[in-house]
Amino acid sequence: MTAEYKVHGSVAVITLANPPVNGLGLSTRQGIVDGLTRANDDAAVTSIVITGAGGAFSGGADIKEFGTDKSLQEPNLHSVIAAVENSPKPVVAAIHSVCMGGGLELALGCHYRIAAPGCSVALPEVKLGILPGAGGTQRLPRVVGVEAALNMIVSGEPVKSELLGSMPGQKLFDKMAASPEALAAEALAFAQSVADVRPMPLVRNLPCKHPQGDAYFQFARNMVKGMSKNFPAPAKCVDAVEAATKKKFADGLLFERELFINLMWTPESRSLRHLFLAERAASKIPDVPSDTPKRDIQAVAVIGAGTMGGGIAMNFLNAGIPVKMLEMKQEALDRGIATIRKNYEAQVKKGKLKQDKYEQRMALLSTTLSYDDLKDADLVIEAVFEELGVKEAVFKQLDAVMKPGAILASNTSTLDVNKIANFTQRPQDVVGLHFFSPANVMKLLEVVRGDATAKDVLATVMAMAKKIRKTAVVSGVCDGFIGNRMIEQYGRQGGFLLDEGCTPEQVDKAMEKFGMAMGPFRMGDLAGNDIGWAIRKRRYTEKPDMKYSKTADLLCEKGRFGQKTGAGWYDYVPGKRDAIPNAEVVKMIEDHRASLGITPRKISDEEIVQRLVFSLVNEAAHILEEGIANKASDIDVVYIFGYGFPVHRGGPLNYANEVGLFNVVQAMNRFAKNPLDDAAFWKPAPLLAKLAAEGKAFN
Repeated sequence: MTAEYKVHGSVAVITLANPPVNGLGLSTRQGIVDGLTRANDDAAVTSIVITGAGGAFSGGADIKEFGTDKSLQEPNLHSVIAAVENSPKPVVAAIHSVCMGGGLELALGCHYRIAAPGCSVALPEVKLGILPGAGGTQRLPRVVGVEAALNMIVSGEPVKSELLGSMPGQKLFDKMAASPEALAAEALAFAQSVADVRPMPLVRNLPCKHPQGDAYFQFARNMVKGMSKNFPAPAKCVDAVEAATKKKFADGLLFERELFINLMWTPESRSLRHLFLAERAASKIPDVPSDTPKRDIQAVAVIGAGTMGGGIAMNFLNAGIPVKMLEMKQEALDRGIATIRKNYEAQVKKGKLKQDKYEQRMALLSTTLSYDDLKDADLVIEAVFEELGVKEAVFKQLDAVMKPGAILASNTSTLDVNKIANFTQRPQDVVGLHFFSPANVMKLLEVVRGDATAKDVLATVMAMAKKIRKTAVVSGVCDGFIGNRMIEQYGRQGGFLLDEGCTPEQVDKAMEKFGMAMGPFRMGDLAGNDIGWAIRKRRYTEKPDMKYSKTADLLCEKGRFGQKTGAGWYDYVPGKRDAIPNAEVVKMIEDHRASLGITPRKISDEEIVQRLVFSLVNEAAHILEEGIANKASDIDVVYIFGYGFPVHRGGPLNYANEVGLFNVVQAMNRFAKNPLDDAAFWKPAPLLAKLAAEGKAFN
């Protein structure tokens, strides 16, 4: 059982004990019901307290059980809450630390609630594409009011217990404990004080109305519609809360349950649940146990004060870790510091950062022109030009000056980390830390594991990633690692589509309608088309047989490198990011097409999406086969957090699973017959072909 039972005088205490957040899995639910039965069968017990062990009251349902037999097995959460409500002895919820989802629904089913200050209270189900399914939409409006409840349910954001407890007319908490430490004793005393109160109060019996009724809910629907494109759950949350104001409680509960079940089987909810679990699984490395010792990171050095170096430094400053930044020239350092200040000042101006915090962060930053000044850093991250010879010079100097045990990291986005490691006498201390631009904003961190990278180095940088609020994914060494290796195929398909009849605007719009943050050509303009050009020039030598469209090269020959030059695939007005189509670019594409003797054809949005997305899927299957990625879900995390893949589709491999791998392979076989495409690339990766033939999915 993952619920403990103890009696303190006349009070029985049921403690949820299912770490880390006391999730309400089947075993925990059984433990609660068994505890209630024991307490009610014991004549010496007059009241009951339900609380949680460790750092949570309860974080809610066990998401891994969703859609499995365990979620249906009795007692389900509805049955547990019914057992609590029907207890002949009063039940008090002693809430602390975290009370979310099913945990809050359980507390709402108790006769009384006492809360510690500092507790995060939420119904976050909407973030998983569903709504509260055990009475949350029906009970919460009865205790905090319709508007406050709807805001909590639609946003899914946590609210502190002391704020909820101070709301006028709130009935969520019967008492606020003086402190988290005092909660246990105060809960016991409170339970004793209500032992003889009859009838016992039930949230379900409280009234639930809104003075503006229909007008308010129509307003709420309009607001939600504008904010929740691609996600059906928020609008259904409005319907469920409205039902609480118009239906009898039992009917409202049935209506909520119907909405919950329907939402749970939507592709959007499946994708969000997949992503929730995938993000947490990304930090687990098969051969690096969770108890692997970690190195102490108290001071960080960054080589390079450019856009990437400055952004990387900000992550550590934000986490309170001192950073020393090195450049070759004082002017470069001054520019870098000015950019960091500008970024922070923009946050202060918007009210996102307090002035004193800004000053504290800047005080942690120091600069130097000498490698010798970096010798005491625990971690050094190189963010210099993406050229192996430049990296070699940097790592040889670092090897000479850094203390033993310091971690030497490269921010390379494509280069061979094994070669970089071998520029040193300590390859075990070298790792790739590929931050995404802008590094102070983007959540993804690709951790590149070299052949010699020590396990404690991996454990350390994965823990450090959490500290600086990054989602880290481990990649093996290959050209481009996970993300950029896949994006190259995506970009190649974009080029072929231009050759065959598309405009950049048509391709981008199709992908943005699919849900991408931006299409491939807008993305190229943002990143800098000269970067892709440099990679292609390298490819022409390294892989002379690989087929490319030459259109992007023609664009770069005109100096149209993207937003930084005000002209790329599109035109840009200074200070704005709006992409303005350019007639000369379209003519350049048409002239090039004519020079190849290609008659343009009409290409559907569906074909555009399939060719671009399935190119990612096929390359990802190769990456999995080669062991570059540990698991399919890691690749989805890379694409969601690093490349703007639509969250509601759960990543390229999750999307392929939703489409069906048989259908993906059929489409790829069609693309292979296109004489203007790359038939060799469209041969399904062996892993993809095998899974499709067996009717299986990526997992």
